[in-house]
Amino acid sequence: MRDGHRSSEDYLEAILMIREKRGSCRSVDVAAHLGFSKPSVSVAVSKLVDSGCVERLDDGQLVLTDKGMEIARHTLDKHHLLTEMFCKMGVSPDTAEHDACLIEHSLSEETYEKIRVFWNSLR
Repeated sequence: MRDGHRSSEDYLEAILMIREKRGSCRSVDVAAHLGFSKPSVSVAVSKLVDSGCVERLDDGQLVLTDKGMEIARHTLDKHHLLTEMFCKMGVSPDTAEHDACLIEHSLSEETYEKIRVFWNSLR
């Protein structure tokens, strides 16, 4: 997968997570969440605005568009499923989180769908 695509998914997922937790999100929140510099986040957010995934309101709030929300929700769903699966397999929560974050961007949709169906059949 292209690093830019992975990065976009990380940013969108971070915006969604922050907004769900705090009710609002600004670039500084994304920088803190991802551990990136404020200038790097500003550039990335501008690209997401240009791509139609994010809107930046006059007060600096970041809001996902329908397109951005779809990508963010799907990425976060993958992350949650993989983290849960790894933990149930005995992987430590910290390692499960880390590995899920790496893998969620690399899985094909076909493989993810098969994992999702299989995992849900075990519940």
